[in-house]
Amino acid sequence: MLNPAIHDILLGFEPITLSEMDRVKLMNRVDTKFAFSLQHFIKFLPELSAAYKILEIEDTRTPFYESLYFDDERFSFFQDHHNGRTNRFKVRFRKYVESNLTFLEIKHKFKGRTNKKRIRVESIPDRMEAQHIDFIKSVIPKDIDLKAVMWNSFHRITLVNKIENERLTLDFDLLFRWEEKTEQFDNVIIAELKQETVNRNSAFFALMKTINIRPYRLSKYCIGSIELYGGSRLKFNRFKKKLLTLKKINTDAA
Repeated sequence: MLNPAIHDILLGFEPITLSEMDRVKLMNRVDTKFAFSLQHFIKFLPELSAAYKILEIEDTRTPFYESLYFDDERFSFFQDHHNGRTNRFKVRFRKYVESNLTFLEIKHKFKGRTNKKRIRVESIPDRMEAQHIDFIKSVIPKDIDLKAVMWNSFHRITLVNKIENERLTLDFDLLFRWEEKTEQFDNVIIAELKQETVNRNSAFFALMKTINIRPYRLSKYCIGSIELYGGSRLKFNRFKKKLLTLKKINTDAA
C-alpha cells in the first residue's frame, strides 16, 4: 500500500501521459542508480515537482511492474556483472500491469552505456519459445541456454524532466521470489536516473549531492540473485558491502 504521505506529495506534480514520453524513451543511455530510505524520500520528494512531471497511467501514478528474469545454469549474466565486465547482458520478460503491455527485454551494458532492445509478447511465459530464442540470438552474439531464475515485482514512480532529455524512475515495494523463497525490501527506494550523457547538474543529481547520497551501482537483478541464491550457488564478495548498505537502509526506519 502506498504511503499516504507520498500519495499526497505526488498529487502536486504535473502529469504526463505515456504518449507524451516519446522524447525520453532513451533506449540508448547512461544510467545512474541511487538507493535511499522511504523516510528520506518523503522528505525530499516535494523538491522535485518544480523540475519534473510525473507519468500517469490509467489514473495511477505508481504503476505496478512484474518481471521474470532468465540466466543460464552458471548464472553468467550475474557473474559478468559481479566480475566487472564492461560488456554484459540481462534478459527478462516484463509486464507493465496498468498498461497491459508485456515485452521480452534485453539490456546490454557496454562501456558505461545501456542499450535496451525489446519485442512485444502476449504474456510472460515459463520458458523460452522459438521466437523468443531467435530474438535473443539476434542481440546476444553467443549461444546461451537460458532458463527462468527469478520473479521480481515493484511499484514505480516515473518522473520526466520538464526541460532536459532525462527520465527518473523510483522503484519501491521491491519483492524477489523463486519457488518457495521470497525476499522483500519495503523501506528501500531504488532510483535510476536515465540520461543521454551524464549530467551532474540535473535537478535530481544536484539534490543527491546536496543531501550526501552517492550513486549506488547494483542492479535489482543482482540484489534478487544474491538474496535467493547467494551462499549456496553464488559468490558475491564484491557486492557484500553494497548489500549490507541496502539492508541497513531497509531496516533503518529513523
